[in-house]
Amino acid sequence: MPGRRRCRRVGCQPSFTSFGPVTAGNTEPEEAILSVDEFEAVRLKDLEGLDQNECAAMMEISQPTFHRLVVSARRKIADALTHGKTIKIEGGNYRI
Repeated sequence: MPGRRRCRRVGCQPSFTSFGPVTAGNTEPEEAILSVDEFEAVRLKDLEGLDQNECAAMMEISQPTFHRLVVSARRKIADALTHGKTIKIEGGNYRI
C-alpha cells in the first residue's frame, strides 16, 4: 500500500504554461501535461545543475521520489518534442 502523498515544494509558479509547435490549418496538436512539480524537478536538475540529493532536499521529498519525477517529466518532454505535441504545465501536488 502506498504511503501518503507529500506536497512537493516549488520555488514559484512557471511564467509560461504552454509550449508547442506552430500549426498550419485547423488541427490542434495533442497535449502532453507536465505537472508543476515535474517542471520544478527538471528546472532544478537540468537548468540549475544541482545534484539529485540537493534537488530532493529543496523540494522536501526523498531522492527516489525526485528521480521518478525527473524521469516522468523528461519522458513527457521527449514525447512532445518527437511527436509535435503541445506541452502544458498544470496541476500536481505542490506548494510554493
